[in-house]
Amino acid sequence: MDFNQLFNFLEELQQNNNKEWMDANRKWYQSLRSDFIAWLDELNQNLAQLDDDYYDTPGKRGINRINNNLMFHPTKPIYKDHFGAGLDKAPESADFYIEVGLKNCMLAGGFWRPAPKILKSIRDGIDYDGEVLQEIISKPSFKQTFGNLYVDEKLKKAPKGYTIEHPHIDLLQHKTFAVVHPISRELVVSKAFKAHCIAVYKEMLPFRRYLNRAASL
Repeated sequence: MDFNQLFNFLEELQQNNNKEWMDANRKWYQSLRSDFIAWLDELNQNLAQLDDDYYDTPGKRGINRINNNLMFHPTKPIYKDHFGAGLDKAPESADFYIEVGLKNCMLAGGFWRPAPKILKSIRDGIDYDGEVLQEIISKPSFKQTFGNLYVDEKLKKAPKGYTIEHPHIDLLQHKTFAVVHPISRELVVSKAFKAHCIAVYKEMLPFRRYLNRAASL
């Protein structure tokens, strides 16, 4: 996969973010998309060897559309400024997300604004053994890789059914349970990128396992 070509394509696309330009460069886009899918297929096979419960996600299934959803976000450009994909992507579970773009390059995972039923299950899990999750996210190597939990929206008060004195109230107040690992463009185009993805996946795995177990209860 020539990620330099991918970045070149995205740069030109953002300067010409319209259907006419995309139609004229459709073969370029399809060639890069096919290469990215093949790269994802290899990574998918590598990750499957690390977890007996891994959910096989071929690149074609994991890759996201490059079109923005203008029905819900009419002010956004027609096309995104990145290629993105989710692997280990079982239904209603915390996947492993890869984004390669102009503004952001990242590896991430977890639940972003999960449905109320899943959010309640995660909170119930934290109520039962939140100390396990706290130990996972407090591990030095985890904090070095991801920092803290991604802060999207948080309740200012305790969620329904809990008190502000709950020992894990800070976790319970989250509406998103995810972590993000920013990466540089230089790393993406290097030979070390895939190995780095695998290492970050391994570091994230206990966190995702905890969330998936909680969400399935």
